[in-house]
Amino acid sequence: MKIWSVLIVLLLTAAAASADTVVMKNGDHLTGTVEKSDGKVLTIKTEYGEVALPWPAIKEISTDAKIYVDTADKKTLVGTAKTEGDKLVITPASGPSATVALTDVKAVRSQTEEDKHQQQLHGTLLQNWAGGASLGLGLARGNSETTNLSTGFNAVRSGEHDKILLYEASIYSSDRSMSNPTTANDIRGGAAYQRDVTPRFFGFVSGDWEYNGPQELDLRSIYSFGVGVHAIKKDTTNLDLLAGINYTKESYSTGVDRNLGGLTLGDVYMHKFGKSTTLNQDFYVYPDLTDTGNYRMAFDLAVVTQIHKWLGWQTTASDRYLSNPIPGTRSNDLILTTGINVAFGPH
Repeated sequence: MKIWSVLIVLLLTAAAASADTVVMKNGDHLTGTVEKSDGKVLTIKTEYGEVALPWPAIKEISTDAKIYVDTADKKTLVGTAKTEGDKLVITPASGPSATVALTDVKAVRSQTEEDKHQQQLHGTLLQNWAGGASLGLGLARGNSETTNLSTGFNAVRSGEHDKILLYEASIYSSDRSMSNPTTANDIRGGAAYQRDVTPRFFGFVSGDWEYNGPQELDLRSIYSFGVGVHAIKKDTTNLDLLAGINYTKESYSTGVDRNLGGLTLGDVYMHKFGKSTTLNQDFYVYPDLTDTGNYRMAFDLAVVTQIHKWLGWQTTASDRYLSNPIPGTRSNDLILTTGINVAFGPH
């Protein structure tokens, strides 16, 4: 029994000693597993959770597991790491060590983060998707005969230098006590592709489509392309500003058809509140160049709070404004829905 006790103590001591260590310039020590860094913030996973540390405030780093270090001269060094003064020494499993200045470290990845990184670089079109679908349903029978159904879908595929976005939102509402029972029947969807030209600037193409029964809109198609800037690009907050031109085609059941050229101006925003709630918002204005003075606006907002890794609660708002609707219809159409969200992709 004594031998087993000694072995257990030795194993526990070895496990505790195998942790990565980070020492801050103010003297604080943290132990855990170094996960990643973008050259500005280092994330270390401790027994109390993930901790984000400002890279310039780090004095010492020591890792027992190999890490991947991207340098300013576009090299990737692999091995265990340890600081020596203001430099980081990378020791591979075999071969000589390499030294890089801490100020020249552009990224750090653990093996898990490296696997994700490689999948982003070389994954197929069907990989690296994340998003969710929502459903809301309301029924009343008896003195009232109403039906309300809403759906929502959003998906993002993020690559190292590009991004694909898909979305859908719809609402159907009927009241059988009315002479015209369908009170709402609106379906909206779209897709966009972004490609980085530089780390800050990107180009984009997009398409948006809408059907709206009460507005007598059979189909509105908007095709845009242009350029954008990553105004904010962080793990918890992203803000893209976009500008371009578009072609719009509208077909109404009344026989009215419109073919319009215009500008596309907008923003795409994302912010994470803690670990469970994410807000996504986009807003576009389409000034009309064919019929100057008129314009259209599109606003979409979704807030998802995760209850489980794959289950959450979603609230969405989707608004469309048209300055020159066809006679007999209103300028503004708002969809507000809430319901269960089923998520997919990495969490």
